[in-house]
Parts: sequence; C-alpha cells; structure tokens
Amino acid sequence: MRIRSLFPDKLFILNNYNNHLSAPLLSRYDCYFCIIINLRMATGSKIRYFFILLILAFLQPSCENNKNDVIPDTYTDFTIDISGDIFFSDLNSIGMSAIVTSQTNNWGSRAGGYDFNGIIVYRANLEDFFAYDRTCPHDYAVNSLSIKVRVDFTQAICPQCSTYYELSAGGISSSGPGKYPLKNYRTGFDGRYVRVSNY
Repeated sequence: MRIRSLFPDKLFILNNYNNHLSAPLLSRYDCYFCIIINLRMATGSKIRYFFILLILAFLQPSCENNKNDVIPDTYTDFTIDISGDIFFSDLNSIGMSAIVTSQTNNWGSRAGGYDFNGIIVYRANLEDFFAYDRTCPHDYAVNSLSIKVRVDFTQAICPQCSTYYELSAGGISSSGPGKYPLKNYRTGFDGRYVRVSNY
C-alpha cells in the first residue's frame, strides 16, 4: 500500500518486474527501483533499503563521470604562486592561462600530465581556476594518439583533429569531431596559491 502511494508511476514497472515480463523501455533507474523494492520486500528492513538506495545513488554519478574521462590518470600534485612567480603572473587576470610541464620549477612528473604533454591552468573568475590535461581526448580515444592541444586565449585546439575545447566551460568541445571534454584536475585557491591535483 505504501509503495502505491509513494510511487504510483512505478507500480506497473514493479508488477512487470515481479512477473518477470520483459519491458524493453525501462530506464536503468527504473531497474534500480525494481531491484531495491524487491530487496526491500525480501528483507523487510527499512534500514537495509535506505543503505542500498544510498549506495546506488552514489555509484550512479561516479559511473557517469568516468565515461567521459578517457585520458588515463597520472599522479598530479603541484602548487602555483601567482603573486610571487613571474612565470605565472598572467594568472592574475581573468581569462588568462598558463601551461605547466614537468620542467616547470623542476616539479617533474607530478606536473607533467598524461604522457608529459603538460597541464593548462586557466583562471575563470576571481576565485575559480580550472586545470586540464593537454592531451586531446578525441585522438586518444579514437586513434590511441597522444596529441598536445595548443591554447588560443579561452580555447584549446587540437592540431590533429581540429577539435576546439572551451577552457571557460569545463573543457567541453565546442566544435570539431571530439565528444569528450579535456581531462579535468582538481584545483584550490587561497588568494595567492593555486593547488592542482588529481586526488
């Protein structure tokens, strides 16, 4: 009775699931719903139902994010001083970027990005910075090539496939064949130092 009042639109799906009928138009969320309700009916425990639902809620977004991240992970962890290091003085202005490589400040591989192509650090506004791997995700996913994108003001452009990536919009492609965004790294800013990492 409580299932009917809480989820009236899912009752048909639940009945089909329990009767083992095929329903080709069910979404993965409807399937999760059916499995969870079935587990709840089998266990009879509201606490178990809650934890199963919570686990599935956390797993779904992480699976979606990993589908778009085609560039393999490499250990990345470095800190930029935008006020004290002349090399990064451009980052004091909104809409500007800097390219960091393994040779920058002798940081080595922790600042090299995938295949030592480097990392783009872009200032989006007064408080937010974005960091992207310079490896073109389209060429890597389609042809297994490691091609460096070049930066042109607020865009990164792949010289191989001619995909344009928007640095101000999370590295998504705005034109060209690429459908994956540039690999994003985590950033933090305290007013002077920008930390870039992948953990």
